[in-house]
Amino acid sequence: MAPRPSTGVDNEVTVGTRDFSPAHFLFPAHFLFKIESFSLLSENGIDKYESSEFESGDYKWKLIIYPNGRNTEDGGNHVSAYLVVADINSLPNGWEFNAFFSIFLFNHEFDNFMFMKGQRRFHLINPEWGFSNFVAKEDLMDPTNGFIVDDKCVFGAEVFVIKSKGIGECLSLFKVTDSYTREFKISNYSVMENQWFSVEFITGEHKWKLCVDTKGYGDQEGDCVSIFLDAVGMERQSSYQKLKADFTICMKNQFDGADRKHRDINGWFSPSWPSLGWSNFISITDMNDPKKGFVVGDSCVIEVEISIKAVVRSLP
Repeated sequence: MAPRPSTGVDNEVTVGTRDFSPAHFLFPAHFLFKIESFSLLSENGIDKYESSEFESGDYKWKLIIYPNGRNTEDGGNHVSAYLVVADINSLPNGWEFNAFFSIFLFNHEFDNFMFMKGQRRFHLINPEWGFSNFVAKEDLMDPTNGFIVDDKCVFGAEVFVIKSKGIGECLSLFKVTDSYTREFKISNYSVMENQWFSVEFITGEHKWKLCVDTKGYGDQEGDCVSIFLDAVGMERQSSYQKLKADFTICMKNQFDGADRKHRDINGWFSPSWPSLGWSNFISITDMNDPKKGFVVGDSCVIEVEISIKAVVRSLP
């Protein structure tokens, strides 16, 4: 499918002159194209010329000059000038981006540049944009205008690719009918270091582990046992941004199971908040009380139950 040409006569196009060349520091990429014996282009059957490639914004470009115009209805009264994204077969599927661009014609008489500039969205259907009426042939060939000297003229192009990364997300909700329950036994509780980590386990295609601070965490240090549920690898996760889960953590009474210590959370795990739980899950006094049944034979038993409610993924 041929790209749809720009007419160069809409509200997004600016026409003017300036003194500095396309190499001016404001622009990240520029290209100059000198034509000698311009009058011989048509005589030699060259109705379209594509320049060599130049780069801007990680993309390759070409400047295209139509000496007799691209718009056949114009009768060849104008020179057309276009920019095209080169080597589009190497670009990923669905590529598109916006760019500011200018196309120039050097004026030898006044030592400045006549230009047209605009902003366009380049993509697979329209990889080429420019100006069909860039300069009138009569004005270009008139020696008093200074565009052609000794049958030589200089065109130029500048491109500024607008860098933007699209961001999107998809919220997936689940009708939870099942939950995942896992039981862990911590042995040698009295001589354990401050922190204990469970082995990793999987539920809802996500990895988890329990963390127990026997001496307490943060402002509860020395007063309470702290227990947290960690979403493993959440801080490095790229396929999803966050997930919502209901979970219950229970410290079992190993005597009769009647007096259990349990707490519930309905919360969001995210890369900035990959761990949820309680710094004051149970007091150290109750935990170590032999009558409570939480520590028996220097071991305790913790149960965790998890239900995944929602997942937020990044859109590709």
